[in-house]
Amino acid sequence: MSEQYFTTATFRFLRDLAAHNDRQWMADNKQRYIDEVQEPALEFIDDFRPRLRAISPHFRADATTVGGSLFRIHRDTRFAKDKTPYKENTGLQFRHEMAKDAHAPGFYLHIQPGECFVGVGLWRPETKVAYQIRHLIADDPNAWIEASRGGDFAATYALAGESLKRPPKGFDAESPLIDDLKRKDFIASSPLTQKTVTSSSFIDHFDEMCQSASKFMSFLCSAVGVPY
Repeated sequence: MSEQYFTTATFRFLRDLAAHNDRQWMADNKQRYIDEVQEPALEFIDDFRPRLRAISPHFRADATTVGGSLFRIHRDTRFAKDKTPYKENTGLQFRHEMAKDAHAPGFYLHIQPGECFVGVGLWRPETKVAYQIRHLIADDPNAWIEASRGGDFAATYALAGESLKRPPKGFDAESPLIDDLKRKDFIASSPLTQKTVTSSSFIDHFDEMCQSASKFMSFLCSAVGVPY
């Protein structure tokens, strides 16, 4: 039986953090963060592990506080103009087992007041990896069309991300898939409402959304040479 993980308290904390994004406020509200955001997220990750394994045994759900599937709430401000210390969202990424050794796609859950979504795919791969994906799109266009525009995937997701201004070197500018070949990000996303995220059936809903991306994820894994 499914259960409620994220609640109105989760969203209330994130709204309060957005309004008071400073270290003293976080220090005063650290236990709230743990109780209302971190622990529910870690429980969700832990409970999603067997479901993720059923989708693909090569992705990991790691419910640890450092280096696991839950992103840190702290922002890296070293090279950023925005020096606010904390993210105003919580993010969960279910990475491929080879993600540390190779660019590989992942499943992503973003929770933020007014901006919740599920993301899948491979964001901003290095040039060599992007060309591997483009070559498979060019070599097997039917598989790419089925993976990125077919069935449940097209009904759930929309392709997203940035693109090159010009066709990539070595590819036909007149290709009917030139817009796909020009992609710098091979990702797709689907919006979520707060009502869905806070429902007791959300883990079932997220499971179904990940399943519907299987062909897309399998195509990208094949392109970059990792198992799905």
